[in-house]
Amino acid sequence: MGNKEVKETQLNDRELLAERRQLRKKRRIRNQIMAYVTLVLVFVIVASGGYLTWNYFGSAPEVPPQEEESNSVMQSQVEELIQNEPEISKPEPTVEPEPEPTPEEKLNEIVDAAIGMMPLEDKVAGLFIVTPEAITGVGTAIKAGEGTKTALEANPVGGLVYFEKNIKNSEQLLEMISNTNLYSRYPLFIAIDEEGGSVSRLAKKKLVTNVGTAADIGETGDAANAYTAGETIASYMSHYGFNLNFAPVADINNVKDSFIGDRAYGDDHELVGSMVASAVLGMEDGGVSACLKHFPGIGSTTDDTHKGQAVTYRTADEFREIEFMPFQAGIESGVDFIMISHVAAPELTQNNLEPCVFSKTVVTDILRNELGFTGVVITDAMNMKAISEYYDSAEASIKAIKAGCDMILMPEDYKMAYEAVLQAVKDGTISEERINDSLRRIYRIKYAHMVADLEEEIQSSESAENSESTENTEN
Repeated sequence: MGNKEVKETQLNDRELLAERRQLRKKRRIRNQIMAYVTLVLVFVIVASGGYLTWNYFGSAPEVPPQEEESNSVMQSQVEELIQNEPEISKPEPTVEPEPEPTPEEKLNEIVDAAIGMMPLEDKVAGLFIVTPEAITGVGTAIKAGEGTKTALEANPVGGLVYFEKNIKNSEQLLEMISNTNLYSRYPLFIAIDEEGGSVSRLAKKKLVTNVGTAADIGETGDAANAYTAGETIASYMSHYGFNLNFAPVADINNVKDSFIGDRAYGDDHELVGSMVASAVLGMEDGGVSACLKHFPGIGSTTDDTHKGQAVTYRTADEFREIEFMPFQAGIESGVDFIMISHVAAPELTQNNLEPCVFSKTVVTDILRNELGFTGVVITDAMNMKAISEYYDSAEASIKAIKAGCDMILMPEDYKMAYEAVLQAVKDGTISEERINDSLRRIYRIKYAHMVADLEEEIQSSESAENSESTENTEN
C-alpha cells in the first residue's frame, strides 16, 4: 500500500470515526472504537505473521520505511482516540415517583397513627359512649368545668350522650359542649336522640322547631321530605356541637300496637326504606353521623326493652324479606352507625333468651357479612331492663364486644364495664387486635373531616399560588 493510499485510508477512517461520534450514543461509540482497534491489531498481527513467514522462507520483502511509519502513526492515533474518549458512566436507574396517596389512604394513615399511640387503657375507654354523669359523678351535668376536665383525663371515653335534663338554654349548651371538647385529649362523639316527634331532646327544650314524627313524614310518600327533615336536624345539631344523632328509626310499624308506633315511617318496608335512605343522606350531608336503629328490627313486637325482656317471633325469611330492607337502604346511603336492639329473635338467632345485642349471628354473620355494613356497630343503651335485669355491666359489655359490637352505650355501671373489658383484653379473652379493629372504624368517622380539610387547604393553597403567578405574569 502506497503512502497516498495509506493517508487516504487514514483520512477516511478518521472522518468515519468523527461522524459516528456525532450520531451515536457514548456507549456505542466506545464499542465501535474498540472494534476498530481490534481490527488494526489483527491487521498488524497478520502483517507481522506474513512478514515472518516470508522471512522464514527467505523470500519476504522488506517493509518499506514509509509503510512502517504509516502503521505506527495509525496506531498512535487510535491509542490517542481511546485515551481521550470520555469515560461512559452507567446510567442512573430510573426512580419512579411515589404515587400520590388517595384520600382513603391518607385517612387510614391518620387513623393507624392515632391508634398506635394510644395505651391499652385509653383504647378500651374509647369503646364507650356514656352520660356525663357516669364519669363526673354529679347528679345532673349542665356545665363543663374542672370536674369534667378531671373526669375526661381519667376516663378518655369515646363519646358523651346528652338528654333534656342537661339542656337549659342555648348559651349554656354551647358553652358546655365547647368546653367538653377542649378538655378531651381525643376527639369525642357528642351524641343525642333527635328523631323528630316525641323523641326530640332539643325540640322539647324549645331550642329548635320540631320537624314532626317519622309517621307524618312517611304519610307524605315523598322521600325528599325525609331528606329535608334530616338536613334540618343536622343543621341545628351541628350549631350546638353535636356530631352523632341516634336516628333515624329504621323499624317498620307492622303489627298492631307495635312498640315503635309513630317513630317509624310506616308499615310498608319499601316506603320505609326510601325514607330511611333519604334521612341518612340529609343528616350526613349536614355534617352529622346518622345511626339506624334498632337492628334487626323491633317493629314487630309490642314489648318495650326499656321495661324488660322483649321478643319477636318473625321468621328468618321474614326478617330478610321485610325487616332488613330499610337497614340495607340506609347502608347503601352510607350510614355511619347502626344500633343493635336488645330484643330476642329466636327464629333468627336460634336462641330463645339471647338478646340480639349478644348474638354473633346477628351482629357479625348477618349485619357485617351478609348485609355488608362496614361502619360502627353500637349497642342500644345497656342500662335498659332487658339487659340490666339479667346481666351485670361486666358480663354484658364483654358479650356485646365478642358478638361484634364496636361501642357500648350507657352501661348501667361504667366503671365495672370498663374494668371488665380491660381485664378481658389483658388475659386474652378478647384480643387487642379485636379492640383495634373497632377503633379503626370509630376513628375513621372521627377523623374523616381531617382529610377533607387537608384537601381543601391544599386546593386553596394551589389556587392562591396560581392566582399570584397569574398576577406576576400580567404585571
